[in-house]
Amino acid sequence: MSAERSTLPPVRLHSEAELARDALAAPLLARAVRLARWAGPGTRVGAGGELVDAQLPAAAEHLGLTADEDGAAEASEAWRLAVDAGLVDVEDPQEQAGEAAEGTAAAGENLALITGGSPQDVLSIWLDGLEAVFADATAPVFEDFADLIGEDGSVDFESLDWDPEVEAEFLDGVLANLYLLTVGDGGEDTDLVPLPALAASVIVPDDMSEPTDDILEQVSEAMMRLDDQFRVLEPIGIVEYRPVDEALLVEEGEDTAPPSDEEDITRYGMVKLTPLGLYGIRARMLEAGVDAPMVGDLAEKGADALLGGIAHYPETAARDEFGLWLARRGADDAAAELLAAARGTDGQAPLRRLHCQQALALVGAEAEPAVRAVLDDPELGGLARVWLAELGAADVPAPPEPMIFWLAIDTIAAQLAAEGDLDELQGLVEGLAGQHGGFFDEAWRVEHPATADVLEAMGRLHSDKKKAKEARKAAFKARSRTGA
Repeated sequence: MSAERSTLPPVRLHSEAELARDALAAPLLARAVRLARWAGPGTRVGAGGELVDAQLPAAAEHLGLTADEDGAAEASEAWRLAVDAGLVDVEDPQEQAGEAAEGTAAAGENLALITGGSPQDVLSIWLDGLEAVFADATAPVFEDFADLIGEDGSVDFESLDWDPEVEAEFLDGVLANLYLLTVGDGGEDTDLVPLPALAASVIVPDDMSEPTDDILEQVSEAMMRLDDQFRVLEPIGIVEYRPVDEALLVEEGEDTAPPSDEEDITRYGMVKLTPLGLYGIRARMLEAGVDAPMVGDLAEKGADALLGGIAHYPETAARDEFGLWLARRGADDAAAELLAAARGTDGQAPLRRLHCQQALALVGAEAEPAVRAVLDDPELGGLARVWLAELGAADVPAPPEPMIFWLAIDTIAAQLAAEGDLDELQGLVEGLAGQHGGFFDEAWRVEHPATADVLEAMGRLHSDKKKAKEARKAAFKARSRTGA
């Protein structure tokens, strides 16, 4: 599973206790547990650990399933999960006993952990189950398995036109996109995502403005593929899924086209990750080496790690992370640590100072002594004055003129680094330039590492052509002064 680090906002997960309860309530795991407790000396299994056909009706009856092929299939699926998750141990038949020999089954060591283990134990078992179900979801569908068996008894997998790595990569990509959509919306009470949109997210190239007929056909095929896969994944509790309306399914050999704008898109399938699904997909990402942050990851770390780690967090997630970090520290010590970490002349320093100011706002008036202590600091003095003014504090000294211009450059540098809303950034640029008469005549002299870059950006962003030209000239002067 792959994803760009910069595309993954931090996720807020439910507590492990809540997630463990959700895992135990997942229909497939709940059935697997019931079958594991049902298994006994009389339970018979085949060479692959599967329940023998003769025992499937009894297993289905124990689970309260229908006494037909569907019930037997669901019972078989639950038994396979029990085996894969270590809830039952199977002993294969003796080789010398012949082809018709049967093995036995007994409770596995993980079964006791379901009721006697910790939430982490339960979640570990559930993750094992998720891996097994994921493998089932990406497995090929056989019309007649017997046709694949050669004369020597081997299976001709090449005739399937199936590549397990490609199939797994496709489903991983879809789930990663669904994870990103969910986390980007806050992770709670998110809307169901239309299946056609999700399929298009992994099929349609980013630079394609209008999908071609070939691309639309691929999206249609992906939709039906995902419909089958989400039906397999839903019982393990990873997704909430509304399947494709069966009335839309056409005769074999024809395509199910993506909906037009006038059609009810909900008929084409709707899906969302559950809180347990967020946990599961993040676990898979971490296992694959993807950096998938979680709110609270930085709570025990120093202020330097905090201010650097939340550099591109969404506003709500950053505020939550600040709150968790501050809750573990005294106000005065926290403020002093934040201010110390905000110093620096590296490229990320302006953004650290911006986040420092936001964190200090959550500390409140108790941070005032630490903030007043840096009023004369050339890098933090401007920030300190702004914070004290917003607090409504008395006796805030007026900043010297060089500090005013330095703070203006630092503020714009921070917003540029944050890659925020372009209109807001343009408003900031024009507002700062308009507050000071002859701003660009003085700004190029500011002793700040980002002065030239900021002035160039102001030249691009300012809507007044004359001011934009002044900004570009000032940027040239700044580079000439520093020899850059």
